[in-house]
Amino acid sequence: MAAKDDLGRRGEAVAAMWFEQHGYTVIARNWRCRVGELDLVLQHGETTVFAEVKTRTSVAYGHPFEAITAQKRRRLRQLAAEWCRENEPGAGGIRVDAVAVVDAWSAVPQVEHLSGIA
Repeated sequence: MAAKDDLGRRGEAVAAMWFEQHGYTVIARNWRCRVGELDLVLQHGETTVFAEVKTRTSVAYGHPFEAITAQKRRRLRQLAAEWCRENEPGAGGIRVDAVAVVDAWSAVPQVEHLSGIA
């Protein structure tokens, strides 16, 4: 297993814990379909949230959010629509968020959350 894959999985675990600590419920992790993969599907009140997690060891080569391009945001909207076709979203609608995790292996990783990116 590549170190990059381990780092990504660790970042997703950190993000899932962060969301749970902030009142979200994790519905699915690494949900896959023909379009691609959603890192986290969450429930927050009545809203279904689709979260893209970007993890870096540091910001020396750029912030994790820089990796979320316009093309990636379009893909996230497609993935959210596909998930909604197969499942029932919350009555409060849907939202696509992003989470940046830096220094995921430390005792206190840095977590940033952007709501409504796509």
